[in-house]
Amino acid sequence: MSFTLAQYGLGALSGGLVSFSLGLVGGGGSILAVPLIIYLVGLRDPHLAIGTSALAVAFNAATGLLSHARARTVKWRCGLIFAAAGVIGAFLGSSAGKAFDGKRLLILFAFVMVAVGVLMLRSRRDRGVQDAKCTLANAPKVLGTGFGTGLFSGFFGIGGGFLIVPGLVASTGMPMINAIGTSLIGVTAFGLTSALNYAASGLVAWGVAVAFIGGGVVGSVAGMRLARHLAHGQALRLIFAGMIFVVAAYMMWQSWRALAV
Repeated sequence: MSFTLAQYGLGALSGGLVSFSLGLVGGGGSILAVPLIIYLVGLRDPHLAIGTSALAVAFNAATGLLSHARARTVKWRCGLIFAAAGVIGAFLGSSAGKAFDGKRLLILFAFVMVAVGVLMLRSRRDRGVQDAKCTLANAPKVLGTGFGTGLFSGFFGIGGGFLIVPGLVASTGMPMINAIGTSLIGVTAFGLTSALNYAASGLVAWGVAVAFIGGGVVGSVAGMRLARHLAHGQALRLIFAGMIFVVAAYMMWQSWRALAV
């Protein structure tokens, strides 16, 4: 499948917007990757858009993971245990997603966006046990939560950080700052697993993904710089959550129209 220069440019713009929002509000931005790839870049095949998005999300998460690793906010043992179970779930979920009707998949995706928007409105509190660890006692809970999150993430082709973060807090008791950094191990692993599964079926637009990732590098830096100059209150999250609700409503409208044809 060939794409125009304009589509590659729009792919870079989309990547910049997603990474900018991630850097600005600290989460939830990757949920915008699929609708941007479909409605702005013009990849109308939902499965192709999801596969391409999964690859871009994995790369962006890996970049963020390096930053958190330098800040020593990553609990590697917990993250690797969580991701190991989640990779199995992500493979099964992405396999099911490929077989699911694309138009109906987008409607479900829109409902997921609404859920993400609601979760973003909840304030994050940095509570927890600073020296929390993964032990034999909590390993089953970590593994179970990882598998379930990976399954969900793989089915929709998203990073799933909005589920991984509370999952890590609930299963290990670690502080929020550690859960955010550690979650990127799972986001990277789940996204890469889903992307490879979709790629095996020819459902990744590699050129668009590269453009998306390239734009994301610039957007991430800009978002983080702007975040330092703005108050870290609820205003940004309210605005961003509102934008997610609008995009979700647009997706539902477009998907219902497509099903009615």
